[in-house]
Amino acid sequence: RSEEFSRRPMGIAVRGGQMLAGFAFMSCGLAVLIQAGLGLPPWDVLTQGLSQHIDVSFGIANLIVSASVLLLWIPLRQRPGVGTIANGLSIGLLADCWLLFLNPIAGTGSRIIATAIAVMLIGVSTGMYIGAGLGPGPRDGLMTGLVAQTGRSIRLVRSLIEVSVLSAGWVLGGTVGIGTVLFAVSIGPLAHVFIPFFSRSAPVKPPATK
Repeated sequence: RSEEFSRRPMGIAVRGGQMLAGFAFMSCGLAVLIQAGLGLPPWDVLTQGLSQHIDVSFGIANLIVSASVLLLWIPLRQRPGVGTIANGLSIGLLADCWLLFLNPIAGTGSRIIATAIAVMLIGVSTGMYIGAGLGPGPRDGLMTGLVAQTGRSIRLVRSLIEVSVLSAGWVLGGTVGIGTVLFAVSIGPLAHVFIPFFSRSAPVKPPATK
């Protein structure tokens, strides 16, 4: 028992490090998508549109959207974890940092390749932060809360949410394009592969006794 207890802090440290690495990679992927200019994921179309509409950085707009979504958790009786708060606070601001060093990508071929790499990076990073098991992101929690309250399928609820935020973001001036489509068709299969691969939340089996 003492040996098992001594390992717990290291386990939390590994999971926390994996979560933060996932946030760093995800924000990098978003920054690349922004600079490629071929379309963003639905929630980020909304964030980009909002940032242009109220004249703030992408990261600040991301904070506003995350905080607003977390307020919707209250009537849904969702409880945020440390990963939920860290997600809302870090990804947008980290994307702002990446954007300081990444220039707009020129050339159609380069933009397409960069978009594909960025979507893959977001898929891997999704597996990393969700697999760490420290709490869903604000947007994921909204989806699961609505599923629990309405009894509708995850597919239907997620589709309705993403169509709604995509439409609102497009009206506000966010970038919709081939990158948006590529993300929509790829993120499910990528998450299906990488969440189990990076999962660290499974209980540890007790040692066998003689």
